[in-house]
Amino acid sequence: MSTLPSFTGDASPYGGGDPYADYRSADFSFTQYVDLADRRLGAGVIAANDEFFAERENLLKPEAAEFDPEHFGHKGKIMDGWETRRRRGVSATQPHPTDEDHDWALIRLGAPGVVRGIVVDTAHFRGNYPQAVSVEAASVPGSPSPEELLAPDVKWTTLVPRTAVGGHAANGFAVDVEQRFTHLRLNQHPDGGVARLRVYGEVAPDPRWVAALGTLDLAALENGGQVEDASDRFYSPATNTIQPGRSRKMDDGWETRRRRDKGNDWIRYGLAAQSEVRAVEIDTAYLKGNSAGWAALSIRDGESGEWVEVLPRTRLQPDTNHRFLLDAPAVGTHVRIDIFPDGGISRLRLFGSLTPEGASRLIARHQELGG
Repeated sequence: MSTLPSFTGDASPYGGGDPYADYRSADFSFTQYVDLADRRLGAGVIAANDEFFAERENLLKPEAAEFDPEHFGHKGKIMDGWETRRRRGVSATQPHPTDEDHDWALIRLGAPGVVRGIVVDTAHFRGNYPQAVSVEAASVPGSPSPEELLAPDVKWTTLVPRTAVGGHAANGFAVDVEQRFTHLRLNQHPDGGVARLRVYGEVAPDPRWVAALGTLDLAALENGGQVEDASDRFYSPATNTIQPGRSRKMDDGWETRRRRDKGNDWIRYGLAAQSEVRAVEIDTAYLKGNSAGWAALSIRDGESGEWVEVLPRTRLQPDTNHRFLLDAPAVGTHVRIDIFPDGGISRLRLFGSLTPEGASRLIARHQELGG
């Protein structure tokens, strides 16, 4: 685990104008991974010991935290985050909380996986952020209740030890624990507020579930698919194309800037494991004057395999879900979609099943991660 100590310490009081003008952040290398705590994947904040000033659910909002200096309620300043009341000691002679006193929130990850990095964002919490935070993780099958997660027999692994954080800042922590987790416990010491929590990592699906499904979307984030690279991420991230559900608005897909050369844009995906792809969906929902003009699909097996075109360059219509049945199953581990010349798509679905070799590798990986 590592942190960025330059972001610890106080933030200046809000002086008016743009509330993000003095916000402190950095380019964290682990943000290339998917946010395992994304609500679209099914993540949720299922419990907290205290949320007197601001509700725990705010932690996982997808958008940046907002700040309205005039927004007050019956309990005080209303903040866009999770904020607890001030802790007190036990008596007039002991007015301060003990070193062990802390507040906590339980987070269910949207998809179980290996955590590569965590951002504890204290945006707009300037004089009311925690002195320190810590993060623990557990792997519990099924849909456990808060009481079951807090039972004494549940093993919690420390991902971020108790570490001082800064106010009005994105506090980033790289994680190097090679295990599969389903739930997190965010602790703030001794009290205070956190605006957002982001948990970046790699999805590690349960191979038993994948086997039971048989035919599934082999590129979907929730099934272990991932975006490995893309030519352009100007307007929106390529990862949107393998999120659950259909796009609900234009920026819920992938859109590139306008090209002024003779090239084209593309996304490269890693599939859940070696697979047989039999059907393809390319959706341009909500992309009307900016959808891709044409698309082609290629597949390869292994990191050094040759790319084989399985869907030739095909005309796309705006705001339309296009379905294609492949003439023969396409076997591989990686897929690339090329769009011409630019524009965007909202979703890519690759339906099929794992090969015996792919299933064996998925089982072996699951066991390596403690599943």
